[in-house]
Amino acid sequence: MFDLTSILEFSRAHCVAICGGLVPLNLLLTLQTMILTGLQRSQRQVRLATVLAYIPAGVMVLHVWTWLMIGVVMAPTFILLGLACICVGINAWASLSPQTMAGFLRGGWFWVMRRIHHSGKGNDSVVVP
Repeated sequence: MFDLTSILEFSRAHCVAICGGLVPLNLLLTLQTMILTGLQRSQRQVRLATVLAYIPAGVMVLHVWTWLMIGVVMAPTFILLGLACICVGINAWASLSPQTMAGFLRGGWFWVMRRIHHSGKGNDSVVVP
């Protein structure tokens, strides 16, 4: 028989291990989705990456929900819930509008590269009239 209580207790008992695995997994899979979108890979690859990234985000929401069910309202619960929601939002953006995300990522990349390129030139150059 299916016993939900034991699953909820397992989630709370192994919180550090679960969060220690889910947080980097959320970040890495969402980063993978962003990279594939920025490189303008096929829509099939981007959608597969988003589906894979939704899994740890959903598990994170369910894990945090187990703490909220018993009344644990602390900063880590909201931080983890916020991280999962941000990852879901980024993946939804990549899935629903990959062109706008790719343009945003490329614009940010070129802005950073311009800043890096210009920061090395102005410090040790001498202007002679």
